[in-house]
Amino acid sequence: MSGPEAGLVDAAGTRHAPAGRDARIVSLVPSITELLCDLGLAGQLVGRTGFCVHPREIVRRIPKLGGTKDIDLGKLRALRPTHVILNIDENRSEDAQALAEFVAESIVTHPLGPLDNLGLYRLIGGIFGRGREAEALCGKFEAAYAALRSAARSFAPERVLYLIWKNPWMTVSRDTYVSRILALVNWETVPANSAERYPKIQLGPAVLDEADVVLLSSEPFMFRETHLAEMRALPVLRGKKIALIDAEMTSWYGSRAIEGLAYLRRFREQIDGAPG
Repeated sequence: MSGPEAGLVDAAGTRHAPAGRDARIVSLVPSITELLCDLGLAGQLVGRTGFCVHPREIVRRIPKLGGTKDIDLGKLRALRPTHVILNIDENRSEDAQALAEFVAESIVTHPLGPLDNLGLYRLIGGIFGRGREAEALCGKFEAAYAALRSAARSFAPERVLYLIWKNPWMTVSRDTYVSRILALVNWETVPANSAERYPKIQLGPAVLDEADVVLLSSEPFMFRETHLAEMRALPVLRGKKIALIDAEMTSWYGSRAIEGLAYLRRFREQIDGAPG
């Protein structure tokens, strides 16, 4: 196969044909809902999850279908979508299988690193007739990526514990989008090895002795200032740099990632300038 459609292959290996202007899209991935809007496709979005909150003034008018892992399949079916967009990490395989029974096109995504955003822009833009807009986003991303790579030369390597959940404590493995984003500013996540991509951990010396910095993510668990104060009071964390971090800037791919690259540079500079 040749032509633009030759590259329209999703993370599940499915090749997609370009959609018509009458495509009815349901997005079950918050960051991709925002991407669709930034590509000029808000008018074709007929459904979203409750976690799809950006851009707020646009998505508030689009029906909610539950969460990313508890989708109301009956409500979704009633919207008669031609396309549904899913993500391997965020949505359940059981839901994907159920959707395949009544939705003609399921587009599966799974970005694993920063540069995967370029393919994501081109996949979504190519399927829905927004190739020019996708290339514009690629240009912005490449410029932001180059600027961050240049700035990162001045950042000393450090090891980071990036916490995403409490009770139990959970973090990210190095085989994740978040870990690879943090690596752009010379932050290496711990633990170094994990059989799971999002492992449960014990918040004790075995893990903390490896970390120079502890970051408390704003999602999926929303760590707040009260949690930050509690962590700073723990003797085992004395002397560590500890901070809250905006997870939309580190874990959201799509168009949000462009802003995320600039945010990460500023955040690293701020952490480096803060007392331990």
